[in-house]
Amino acid sequence: MIAAQFDYKRANTLDEALSLLAQNEDAKILAGGHSLIPAMKLRLMQPPLLIDIGRIKDLAYIREEDGQIRIGAATTHYQIESSELLKKICPLLPECAGHIGDVQVRNKGTIGGSVAHSDPGGDWPAAIVALSAELVAVSKNGERTIKADDFFIDLLTTALDTSEILREIRINKTNCGAAQAYVKMHHPASGFAVVGVAANLSMKAGNCERASIGITGVSAKAYRASAVESALNGVALNEETIENAAAHAADGVDINGDLFASADYRRHLAAVYTKRAIEAAAARA
Repeated sequence: MIAAQFDYKRANTLDEALSLLAQNEDAKILAGGHSLIPAMKLRLMQPPLLIDIGRIKDLAYIREEDGQIRIGAATTHYQIESSELLKKICPLLPECAGHIGDVQVRNKGTIGGSVAHSDPGGDWPAAIVALSAELVAVSKNGERTIKADDFFIDLLTTALDTSEILREIRINKTNCGAAQAYVKMHHPASGFAVVGVAANLSMKAGNCERASIGITGVSAKAYRASAVESALNGVALNEETIENAAAHAADGVDINGDLFASADYRRHLAAVYTKRAIEAAAARA
C-alpha cells in the first residue's frame, strides 16, 4: 500500500526538530522508520508532516556517566547489540537488541523510535521496564524525566506529549542485576514478539535477592510482572520455585488474542517463556 500524502522536513539539530514540532504538533518524528512507515502505508497513521531526526549525530551514543548508562534515542539496535561496554555492565540490552528484526532492521532502526512507538509486540519495552529505566523527553519548554513504569500507557500510546521528543534513555547501574536474560517467541512473519520476557535478577549464594521481570507481546503494552517478582524475591531458585513464580506471568493483565495466538495460548506462553528467561538468567549468575 501507499501512504497518504505528507510533507517532509529534515532536522539537522535537536533544536531545529523541536522548533518544527512546536509549529506542527500533528507532525510525526521519523528516526529509523521501521515502525512509522508501515503504519503509514496501512493508513493507520496519516501525519501531515514527517520531521526526520535520523541524521542528528548528537542523539546517537552509548556512555557511562554519573553511575548511569545513557543511550541516545537515535542509537541503532546494532550499535547496542555490538557495544562492548553494554556487554560488560548490562548484557540484557545487547541480548534484547539481537532479537530485533533482521540485520537490515537492526542497522537502521533506533531504540528511541521503538520505545516511543510502543508496539505491543516490540522488544525494547520489556527490557526498559525490567531495568526501571528513565526516559528523558524534551520540548521547547524544557525537559522532563519519565519513569519506565509510567511511560507505556496503552496500545501505541506513551506518556510523551505531542510537543516532545524522546532524547535519552537512562539506566542506573544499580538496577542492572548480576543475572540477566531476554527470551522471545518470534512471530514467524513479522519477527515481533508473540511473547518476550526480560529477566533482571540480583543473586546471592543461590538466592534471588531482587527480581525484575518485564513482559511484552502479551498485553496492549509492556508491563512488570509484579506477581512473579514477589514470588522470586528472597527465595532459592530451583525448578520448583521458578515454575511456581512463572505461573503468575499474566496475572492481572488483559491478554491479547489474534489469529496467530489466542488469549489462552498467550497466557500459556507467558508462563513458559518467563520460566525460560529466569532459568537463563540464573544460569549466568
